[in-house]
Amino acid sequence: MRFMIIVKATRESEAGVMPSEKLLTEMGKFNEKLVQAGVMLAGEGLHPTSRGARVRFSGDKRTVIDGPFAETKELIAGFWLWQVQSKEEAIEWVKQCPNPHDGDCEIEIRQLFEAEDFGAELTPELREQEERLRASKNLTSGAESSAGTPSAWMRHPR
Repeated sequence: MRFMIIVKATRESEAGVMPSEKLLTEMGKFNEKLVQAGVMLAGEGLHPTSRGARVRFSGDKRTVIDGPFAETKELIAGFWLWQVQSKEEAIEWVKQCPNPHDGDCEIEIRQLFEAEDFGAELTPELREQEERLRASKNLTSGAESSAGTPSAWMRHPR
């Protein structure tokens, strides 16, 4: 099973405050454990929403909304993609994670859809297309990502 592990943003991360050397070191060690255990597929930190945008869809109309976005508690500061046997295993790994921010924060755990989750709606032709696309860009495992870097998900603007 694959899961996205979502690190929620804080006021500080949205303000572009960089993690301390201590946190980067702790997180690097944790990421190494994840990689050595074969759990980590990818992981990255995100720039603050002041450097982002949203596109709102309304029928055929598209509206671009530039950041920053107000609801900090709903924003994402970073993420991992993990391959584990169960949600419970993902929870156990998260419980070992250093606190990604000073003070209170949340990490959300969400399972990714797999092809079989779509049932008959994913026709053999669509399944073949999906497999071909994933194979062409090595998207099936994320193994070629920057997951091996000590602080991959903690990247912030400089």
